[in-house]
Parts: sequence; structure tokens; C-alpha cells
Amino acid sequence: MSTADDHPTSKVINSDPWYDSYASRADNMRASEIRALFSVASRPDVVSLAGGMPYLEYMPFKELSQLIAKMMVDKGDVAWQYGSAQGDPHLREDVLQIMELEGIKDVQPDDVVISNGSQNAIDLITRIMCDPGDVVIAEAPNYVGALGVFQSFQVEVINAQTDENGLIPESFEETIVAARKAGKKVKFLYTVPNFHNPAGVTMSVERRPRILEIARKYHVLVVEDNPYGLLGFDGQTYPALRSMDAENVVYLSSFSKIIAPGMRIAWIVAPPGIRKKLILANEASILCPPNMSQMTITTYLDNFDWKKQISQYRGMYKERCDTMDAALREYLPYCSWNKPKGGFYIWLKIPEGLNSKEMLPRAITAKVAYVAGTGFYLDGSGTHHMRLSFCYPTPDNITIGIQRLAGVMNNELKTAELFGTAEAKGAAKSGAAASTGNAASATEATDTTDANTHDKKH
Repeated sequence: MSTADDHPTSKVINSDPWYDSYASRADNMRASEIRALFSVASRPDVVSLAGGMPYLEYMPFKELSQLIAKMMVDKGDVAWQYGSAQGDPHLREDVLQIMELEGIKDVQPDDVVISNGSQNAIDLITRIMCDPGDVVIAEAPNYVGALGVFQSFQVEVINAQTDENGLIPESFEETIVAARKAGKKVKFLYTVPNFHNPAGVTMSVERRPRILEIARKYHVLVVEDNPYGLLGFDGQTYPALRSMDAENVVYLSSFSKIIAPGMRIAWIVAPPGIRKKLILANEASILCPPNMSQMTITTYLDNFDWKKQISQYRGMYKERCDTMDAALREYLPYCSWNKPKGGFYIWLKIPEGLNSKEMLPRAITAKVAYVAGTGFYLDGSGTHHMRLSFCYPTPDNITIGIQRLAGVMNNELKTAELFGTAEAKGAAKSGAAASTGNAASATEATDTTDANTHDKKH
């Protein structure tokens, strides 16, 4: 057996007799910082602003369960049987009406591949497109689930920059050119154009054709991941990149955010050659998407006013976003953020001198959870940011959570002031003024139990 010195980059676990037998790609796998928070963030006394879980209380579970029971009587032998690697034909037809809302009108059921959630879809496209060492360009910050996939396939992720209008075309082109000059193969752009996770920004309509033009110029595939596109707070939708370019865009979407994540059903639309490879890869990976889950989704879509349901979600999430924005203005005025127009997240910039990852244990002690910005980068960046999710906690608990977070941050600023950064000093004074007026309410919020049961630039 080899020694630890033979594997200087590996983390050796002495109790694991297989530590020197793993594939090299296993060394690149890492736990999601979001998943690592689940055990503490799910405690009833902790207000979790961490996980991007949809709030499902508005779903018609009683009525749906009755229809599922009927479906099982009528079609149970199909629901519990193996299916096609491409997915249920009925569901592939149903998703066409969803994509029409974002301008995708030239797709047939045969153009669609059903996957076992968006994570599986990202895995499949990376599996068929990328060799170890290939480059994927992604928006900074990055969706943490995609980072996990890219790492597992030993793909290099190079960040292109974003602003309040999403991916910056000039940065995208410069990133391609620089990578190619370095002798690297750029395989695709991975983008979340609508209500980005975690940044909350949306790619402007004006930039979309330019991004596609650059991609075509350099023969770079565009992978458009769009789970939040129907969740614009004012009912607005944006034209999908796929609606503008059928030959160079792979489109991904999911039922996890617009209906429920427990079914683990998503779909992919891809050019013909890529689609054939995706079906083969899907078959090799999971054999077939689960029939029971697919037929549950079609039962819902065929029997309920799903557009009205999504509209209710929009209104609910808008109220919660407005509540978080107002609480941030009141309790953390020295931070900065872009208020999103839809989706689930606010990407909060904290003052210099603070570290969101180092601060997290103190926040958990104060009974509030968030995701440190470092989870959305591979190079250790993100210490001055955190992702706050407003989708799951009630408006009252959002306010309580921000009060608790402000108490933690104000204490951190006082400590940082002792070590003397100019920004920390200024923020500490602002924080002290804010905390003076809110000390009583922050203390009360910290003592509350069962909290989870029930460009704005400053």
C-alpha cells in the first residue's frame, strides 16, 4: 500500500482502507456548503435564509393525491414499470406549452429529453461534451450545483464577469480569447440568465443576442439553465436564449421551482446530434427517468390551473423579497445588494474586513443561517458576499432573521474596527447607530423559538 506522501494532494482518512484506490476525479469532489448547513439550518429555532427551497403550502395536495390514486388504479402497471431513456411522451408534449411562455415555439416532443432533475441534466451535458482539462465558462458567482458537476469531471471553470444586467458580453469574449491563447479548449458557456442563483440578476434582453453572436463566432455551445424563468414577480418573462438560436443552445429547465422539487423531474432541449448523445448518456447514467414522478407531473399539469398556481407563487415570493429588502435597508444599511426582479435570492455584499465564511458559526449561534459567498467560487473568492434566500421563511421570520444577522454583523464590525480598516470603521459607526435603535428588537428576535414553523446600491 502506498503512503500518504505518494498522494500529497489527497485528504487521507486513515480509517478508509480504500483511500489510495479512488479515481483521481474523486479527489475533486467536495461537499456543497449549502448541504453542509442543512442539519443546523433545519432546527426549528434557526431562521434559515440559506436553502433555496420552494414554499409548498399553496399546492393542492389533497386534490392531487386523489387524482394520483386514480392514476395508480388506471395506469399503475405503467407508472411502476421501466420507461424510455428519453422520457414519457405525454410529459414531453406537456412541457412545450411551458416553453412557449418564453418564446420557444419551434420544438416538438421528440426534441425533448427528460432528466432526473436539473443536476442530472448538467451532469449529462458535461459528460458528453467535456474531457478532463476542458474549459467551461460560467458567470461569477457560480451556481454551486454546477460547480460540483464540473469538478467531478475535472473541468476547468473560468469565470466571466457580471453586473446588474447579467453576463457582460465583452467579458465573455475576452475570457474565450484568453483561454484559447493559453491553448485551452472552451467547450461551453454555462449561464443562468433569469434571476440568477446566487446573484439574483437577470441578463438584459439587449445583451442576449450579443452573447449568442459571440458564442457562434467562436463555436462555443451555450448551456442555458432556466429553473426560475416563470417566477418574475410582476409576471414578466424574458425571451429564452433558445428562442433566438436553435442550433447553438442547449436549454435546461425544471419543475423543482415552479411546482415541487421532490419529483426530481427536469427537461432538456438540444440540437439533434447533442440530443442523441444525451439520450444515450441518460440511459447509461440512470437507465430511464422515473415513470411514477413523470406521471405525477402530467397528472398535475392536466388537471390543475398551473398558470394560476405559478402566479400565486410569484405574488408570494415578491412579498418575501420586498420584506427582505426592507429589513436589509433598516438593519444592514451599510451593506449593498441588487434587488432581484424574480427568483429566490439576494446576493449581499458585506463590508471589507468581514468574512462571511468565518462569521457563519457565530450566525448559527445567533440562530440565523445563510450561505457564505465562498461556496459559489472554486478559488476561495466570495468572502465579502453571502447568499440570502427569501423563498421559504415567512415574511415575519425573514425580518427576524435579518435582525439576528445584523446583530452578528455589528459585533463583527466592532471587532474588525479594532484591527482598523477604513471601510470597517465607517460601517461600524453606521452599524452602531442602527443597532442602538434596534437593540431591543434584535434581542427579542434572537430569543424567539420555533422560528421556522410557520441596482438597490447603498
